[in-house]
Amino acid sequence: MTRALVLHDWLVAGIALVSGGVAGLLLRALLKWLAKHALRTRWTGDDIIVDALRTVAPWAALIAGGAVAVSALPLTARLAGIVNQSLTAVLILIATVTAARVVAGLVQSLAQSRTGVAASASIFVNITRIVVLTMGVLVALETVGVSIAPLVTALGVGGLAVALALQDTLANLFAGVHILASKTVQPGDYIRLSSGEEGYVVDINWRNSVVRNLSNNLVIIPNGRLARTNMTNYTQPEQKLSILVQAGVGYESDLEHVERVTLDVVDSVMADITGGVPDHEAAVRFHTFADSRINFTVILGVGEFSDQYRIKHEFIKRLHQRYRAEGITIPAPARTVSLQEAQPRAGSVSVPPLPHQRDASSSATLLADSQR
Repeated sequence: MTRALVLHDWLVAGIALVSGGVAGLLLRALLKWLAKHALRTRWTGDDIIVDALRTVAPWAALIAGGAVAVSALPLTARLAGIVNQSLTAVLILIATVTAARVVAGLVQSLAQSRTGVAASASIFVNITRIVVLTMGVLVALETVGVSIAPLVTALGVGGLAVALALQDTLANLFAGVHILASKTVQPGDYIRLSSGEEGYVVDINWRNSVVRNLSNNLVIIPNGRLARTNMTNYTQPEQKLSILVQAGVGYESDLEHVERVTLDVVDSVMADITGGVPDHEAAVRFHTFADSRINFTVILGVGEFSDQYRIKHEFIKRLHQRYRAEGITIPAPARTVSLQEAQPRAGSVSVPPLPHQRDASSSATLLADSQR
């Protein structure tokens, strides 16, 4: 210390700390009021920013009060420098954590607005958070006088060893980045792999892709496997689908009448049932003369993959009811089998049927004859 502490020094330092604390409380109350108004806006980014500032602003005010208090005390230059560097490093770390939350939240909000999935593409969120935190820690170390050049060099050399040890993990990481960057699969898409797994893509993280099937179970697929396998994406290039329903009518039916009735049923289903596409151009295509009926295919439109089951269900019910009302038959397969007894040819020798059993006396006679 340059001189002895007096009461005035303690009063100034105390006032500075109290002022910082009061300012922090006022800022927190103000930001809480702003958060309520931010909820009324459509953009979710303001909610994220205000929520992050509610953490950093009070701490920044308190640290500023502490810095003023330190400057009011008669400390040596070296001790005052150490305290100021420590306070600055703490403020940088708090600001770094806040910045990481803000940037990660904005990335998450952007991904969710594009896909409509809450846990969307967390791989980008995690990478962004790690990059911001790493930069903040390096700046904080530089602030307190720690040289980061040897640390960066050591991380570069150690990173090579870590990369060799974590080949599978890094392969899945880069496969996930490639999948999202190429936009072949996005969270919210409905996919089906060649191995049979199918469902909605919920999230693509740094190691796995999470798929939720229609039974509401989660299927975990490594990103590397997802990038290598053959798959069908039922959401791209557009979410609307065309589905095919097979049907058939009897040979005595008027096919023009059948087509008109079927198209009427298709139009009613498209207009009334959730998931139908009213502007879809329905079609009926006759294609096969079968054994007992004429088969045809009905083409319907659905809004997305899972809607097809509800649309098929309602269409088949309404079509069956309408066919019964119009007298149009849907015959079941029938076959007539004719059995004829073969007639013996002229001059052929009839072979008597082999006996199935012999009595005891016949068996004994045959045995005695064979012993003679």
